Parts: sequence; structure tokens; C-alpha cells
Amino acid sequence: MKKAVFFDRDATLIVDKVYLNDPNDIEYLPGAVPALTLLTEHNFDLFIVTNQSGIARGLVEPNSLELIHQNILAYFGSHKISFKEIISAPYMSNSKHYYRKPNPGMLEELIHAHAYDPTHCWMVGDKMIDVEAGHRARTKSILLGSKAQLKHSQFTAPEYITDSLIDVAEFIIGHQ
Repeated sequence: MKKAVFFDRDATLIVDKVYLNDPNDIEYLPGAVPALTLLTEHNFDLFIVTNQSGIARGLVEPNSLELIHQNILAYFGSHKISFKEIISAPYMSNSKHYYRKPNPGMLEELIHAHAYDPTHCWMVGDKMIDVEAGHRARTKSILLGSKAQLKHSQFTAPEYITDSLIDVAEFIIGHQ
């Protein structure tokens, strides 16, 4: 059985620099390497799905985004962690584009292209729009952050909330 975990990028795997444009400014979140290693050891395929409105705003250069993603792949690759694919939605925050989370477009495209059963997949992100994108794509979702987001959210609660990437990996492995 094929299974996958879809990760948001900023404030989920790397420090959110707000419109990161310099590939040399990437900082990885604590626990990212051990958490992703654990998931890899349990045969989960890994993906990154990221909203990148900085492109549409003219604050992030498309070439820089490509280099940032290459650096992320190289960094994790040096730890024997591979991502099958990184996909981004370079649209404004108020866009209704099918790719822009909370819409499920990025996840549904990857699920279809790689022939996953979405019920064996997870979406992990730091915002309720990430959780909602997962639910709309029929995956399970984890919020990496605070329960406070639930109070003001119009979206369905995630299956799990934590502030630790290691907890994310252990929860997913325990609920396959």
C-alpha cells in the first residue's frame, strides 16, 4: 500500500521568513530531519505543497523560488531524505485558484499523478487552510501549531494538533 505525507513549507519544515527570496536564508525547523527520517523509514512518500503569494506580489523571484526548493531538496537529501515532488501555488492570498490552499488542487494533482488512495495520506501544515486543503482532498490532516487557531476557524478541526514535528511523525505512524 502506497502512503504519503504532504507538508506545507514555511513554519512547517523551515522557519517562515515571510516572502523568503534568498536561498541562503533557509533555516530548518528543529526536529525536521529526525521526523522525516522516521516517516521515510516507515515507507511514507514525502511531498511539499506550498502557497507562494510572494511570486504574485513581486516579492519573490521565480528563479529564487526554484533555487530555494533545490536547496531544500539537497539539504534533506544529504540526510537521506527525499521528497517525491515540491509543488507551489504562486497566486495572491485572495485568489480562488484551485491550487491555492485551502483548495485541494495541489494535493489532488499529486494524489492522482502518483496513484495514492487519499485515505492513506496526510496533510501537515501550520495553518487551518493547510488542514482544510487536506480534508478537501480526502486526506487526514495535522495542525503543527496552536489550538488557538481552531477558535476562529470556519474549517473542520484536524485529526491531531501538536507543536512538534517528531510528534507529527509518531502520530502518523501510530495511525496508519
